[in-house]
Amino acid sequence: MIDSHCHLDFDAFEHDRNELIARCQQAGISRIMLPGTHQAGWQQQSTLQQAQPMLDISFGLHPYFIRDDWQQQLDYLHTLLGSIQPQAIGEIGLDASLAVPMALQQQILQIQLKLAMSYQLPIILHHRKTHHLLIQALKETQFCYGGVVHGFSGSLQQAQEYLRYGIRLGIGGTITYPRAQKTIATLKALPDDSFMLETDAPDMPLMGAQGQRNTPLQVLKVANAVAHIRGQSVDEIDQLTTANYLATFGLSR
Repeated sequence: MIDSHCHLDFDAFEHDRNELIARCQQAGISRIMLPGTHQAGWQQQSTLQQAQPMLDISFGLHPYFIRDDWQQQLDYLHTLLGSIQPQAIGEIGLDASLAVPMALQQQILQIQLKLAMSYQLPIILHHRKTHHLLIQALKETQFCYGGVVHGFSGSLQQAQEYLRYGIRLGIGGTITYPRAQKTIATLKALPDDSFMLETDAPDMPLMGAQGQRNTPLQVLKVANAVAHIRGQSVDEIDQLTTANYLATFGLSR
């Protein structure tokens, strides 16, 4: 089993990170992707990966962390990629709930998409009420190196638009909530090769665990929920989402 999106480098895991990683390994979780969000975290991610080979990393400037120094951060990212090769560029994207002007978010997204293309790396996309703008950005840059749109919550038509650009869908704890009927309907209709599992820990807790810290161990419950919704076995969901993850990020195991 693989958690394709978990912020294990965040302070919420500072006191028990190594113990939690050991528990994940015991539970059969073989890999965890740590998406980058800003400059201060990129080096820490690299250090964690060196100590824990089951961790994969990606570097990106998340919309939440856009500050006046964004150009300096992107310059540093370009330099960093010359010495450290992450598995992807991310977490990048667009968020309509932020005070950051959308035009600036789009400019920064375009820069990072082009950076991913220059290094031939897949991307990890963040969205909030911006599916149409993200798809437009993929079209404008003619992005062709694949990736995943994390925490997908959208229609089948939107899902198919992402798949057209080689972008798979990250499915997390949202599907355990009754209000997620649109996403659940989409998940039922998706082909086997189109999605992967995620937790977004420490955020995005499953139904019944609101207010609690989420952890990568919960990917097991996400897998169970996906299996139930799609009428497949948990083993089958494990096998196909593992294969999808490895294919997306160009990994062997």
